[in-house]
Amino acid sequence: MSRRCDMPGSPPRDSKDPYQGEFPEIIEEYLQHGTMKCIAFNRTGTLLAAGCSNGSCVIWDFETKGLAREFRDKDYTAPITSVSWSKYGHRLLASATDKSLTLWDVSCGEKISRITLQKTPLYASLQPASPIPSICLACPLSSAPLLVDLDTGSTKVLPVSVSENNNSPAPTSRNKFADGTPPFTPTAATFDKHGDLIYVGNSKGEILIVDSKSIQIHAVIPIPGGAVIKDIVLSRDGQYLLTNSNDRVIRVYKNIVPVKGSGEEIRNISNNSHDYERVIRVYKNIVPVKGSGEEIRNISNSHDYESHYDKLKVNGASCLILSCELSDSITKTQWRTPCFSGTGQWIVGASANKGEHRLQIWDQTGPLVKILDGPKEAVIDLVWHPAEPTIATVSVTGLVYIWAKEHVENWSAFAPDFEELEENEEYVEREDEFDLNPREEEAEEVAIDEDADIDIETFEKNAMFSDVEDSVDEIVYLPAIPSPDVPDEHPEKYLGSSSKLDSNHSGSPSSMGAAQDGQGTALASSPVEVNNSAAEDPAEGSISKQMRRLSMKGLVSLQSEEDKTPATKNKSTKSSAKRMEPANGNSSAN
Repeated sequence: MSRRCDMPGSPPRDSKDPYQGEFPEIIEEYLQHGTMKCIAFNRTGTLLAAGCSNGSCVIWDFETKGLAREFRDKDYTAPITSVSWSKYGHRLLASATDKSLTLWDVSCGEKISRITLQKTPLYASLQPASPIPSICLACPLSSAPLLVDLDTGSTKVLPVSVSENNNSPAPTSRNKFADGTPPFTPTAATFDKHGDLIYVGNSKGEILIVDSKSIQIHAVIPIPGGAVIKDIVLSRDGQYLLTNSNDRVIRVYKNIVPVKGSGEEIRNISNNSHDYERVIRVYKNIVPVKGSGEEIRNISNSHDYESHYDKLKVNGASCLILSCELSDSITKTQWRTPCFSGTGQWIVGASANKGEHRLQIWDQTGPLVKILDGPKEAVIDLVWHPAEPTIATVSVTGLVYIWAKEHVENWSAFAPDFEELEENEEYVEREDEFDLNPREEEAEEVAIDEDADIDIETFEKNAMFSDVEDSVDEIVYLPAIPSPDVPDEHPEKYLGSSSKLDSNHSGSPSSMGAAQDGQGTALASSPVEVNNSAAEDPAEGSISKQMRRLSMKGLVSLQSEEDKTPATKNKSTKSSAKRMEPANGNSSAN
């Protein structure tokens, strides 16, 4: 009797698996336009923006995978480090390695403003509260995060520790330079859903909650172990927050502050921090984490705070509660750019190992549910579609891979009464199955009111986007730029390659055609419409492509057309002349 061994942490593989079908499974296609570095979906997921290494920004229509916009300033060609959409899609913010922030008008493609900072911004995001924002949050390479006014160019430095906010100093960091000064580590920061608060993750392993108006720290949440926080991400609904730390652990926190009006709530918590009953009630209403009971007793037995830092820790317990910790206990993988799914139910993280395009997907409660393996190209950025089980990843070669659910034909969609059978069954015809009953037909005709008014204008609102008013003029679609297809002069040379680009492939579009073994066998499992000239140096070309895999039927038809091509007579060789002789051996001269 054999037993099936599943991966530790993965759910059992049966047809009633609750995790089945809610996340991508294979690479469906990929996008190419120069060398792309970073990507971001708009609010509805209909447009995908990408920043390139030549300083340009492009927008893809995600429905048709066609190029809709390209923003380029000829005077500036520094690589783009991040792109960010405004709430309703009218603005696009791009940060670059030349220390600049550029704001673009999406509808007309014009540059609105350009600001140059003192440090290179690794990440920048527009304030989510305003439809046409002028304030952005920038996270420089070697300094504290900044609030930047894109209209005036003024900046406000955010505190990255309690001591920088004119308070009692926090516990000193273990990592210091030889002169005792703290190291300069890139600090992660993000707005909350409505832009009232800013969550800052520092090198001391703390999450600081900062008021975006007063630039004051109201709460501190120390993470276990005190490792450097590399990424901090908020879920789409604002209910959960995750951190990615140097200790190779992704931690998920539940936000217990109201999403709307969070600024006022955090100020109330800060002013009423002696309300111990409120803190204890918070701990009891949520599933307690390890050591929470001892923490509650410590809070209940204390009457005064030893320092202002302890007060901020108590405030933090009223804002965020640790929900779960995600890691790979076997390989101890470092994670890159983790994020939530559109619904917040799933969390995806990419392996930071070189030459590894591996994604791991967890349930929001902790279990590992899926591992996706792509080409041998490291991941530098990834985003999850806001409304679909689709992930877009950027590889180190500058290609954007689209991970989607594998399509399975559902015949019940064509006939509602269609039933799939496991095996053949004998059909027993009813006696009155084909009898006509005029009375029933008349009754059905009477039941239809042909004079009733049909409303074709009202539609049900998507619950995921219910925070948008009906009167808001939102940019959802952009017309794609037409680009003629260039026919391939030698399509037959790709027939030896696999046409299916699935999760187990080892090749990639960038390496296909250029690398072959001694017998002339091309790398397998890559798209078949690769442009070799663009693949060798994607930064040189500006040709945009959307690659799809060919079906087996297409490959067979292509092979048959090649077989039907008549042979060409070669007069310069004797071997070709012999092949043209009749079968009986008589020559045409006889």
